[in-house]
Amino acid sequence: MTNWAEMAHKIAENILFPAADRVDADGQIPDSHFEALAADGFYGLAVADEADVTPSVLVEVYETLGGGCLATAFTWLQHHGAVAGLSRSPNSGLRDRYLEGLVDGTFRAGVSMAGTIPVPPLLWARRVDDGYVLDGVAPFVTGWGIVDLLQVSARDEFDNSIVNVLIPAQSLRGLTAEQLPLIAARGSNTVRLQFDGLAVPRGLVSTFVTPEEFANSQLFASWKNACMAMGITRRAITELETLGVDADPLKEQAALARLDLDAALDGRAKIAEARARTSELAVRAAAALVTAKGSSSLIAGNTAERLMREATFTLVAFGRPAIKTALLERLIRG
Repeated sequence: MTNWAEMAHKIAENILFPAADRVDADGQIPDSHFEALAADGFYGLAVADEADVTPSVLVEVYETLGGGCLATAFTWLQHHGAVAGLSRSPNSGLRDRYLEGLVDGTFRAGVSMAGTIPVPPLLWARRVDDGYVLDGVAPFVTGWGIVDLLQVSARDEFDNSIVNVLIPAQSLRGLTAEQLPLIAARGSNTVRLQFDGLAVPRGLVSTFVTPEEFANSQLFASWKNACMAMGITRRAITELETLGVDADPLKEQAALARLDLDAALDGRAKIAEARARTSELAVRAAAALVTAKGSSSLIAGNTAERLMREATFTLVAFGRPAIKTALLERLIRG
């Protein structure tokens, strides 16, 4: 039985965290970070044995790596959506071509779903004889220049279903990328993609998803994405304890936030409120660390100020309108 949590801890503490401040300052993730994750099998996590990869194991892995280096974890996290999608694809030719390489990390992938979520959608797929033509915008796409493949989700203009295609993550005719100057996780190379009649042959179409199936999948995605905020909280707590600060109250609040998230995954709580709680907690934990460190936190390039920016990043990254509403309620009313 694979001890994923233990392996994630070793990578986070020995490879990711020691370089995290430098990665943040340089805006570039060393390739060795991704190679280490691939060597231990983390690129195949989405299709690993379910007996080994329970929700509690995923929590430990995602939070641990997120607390090690947000830029690395944020980029790597996108990969699993492409692996999961392709593993279920009826397109056997596409599976045979890419799935094995995606699982072992030979190929790296990103995902683009944000264009399908708003009403009306920002990215449309138009049916043509030999596949689809994509038009519109994907506002936040992570890993450009880092990943090899990109799973793009677009709304079929005919029936409003979601079409998932797997395209090369590179300059293509009908596709342009604009770099986004993020306040944190700059090394993730997050871009805005403009689709102007990008032709996608039928052979690159992975899956079709109904609007209902897509909406249902967002619950797990929100639960998983909350781990980035929880990872920042974990790291802030560790740093506070290193300074001799009693961080037990924050630990208790983090445990309660995790219970809320898990209850939401089981349908016993609202995911938007649980997500809001995690980001608000990350901001407070980072603020506590900045305060404990004192004036040195005002100088760019240290862990405390980086975590403060990263916690702010989680307030809106992976956001949804309901999460925004719940967060504003917490932040304004307390």
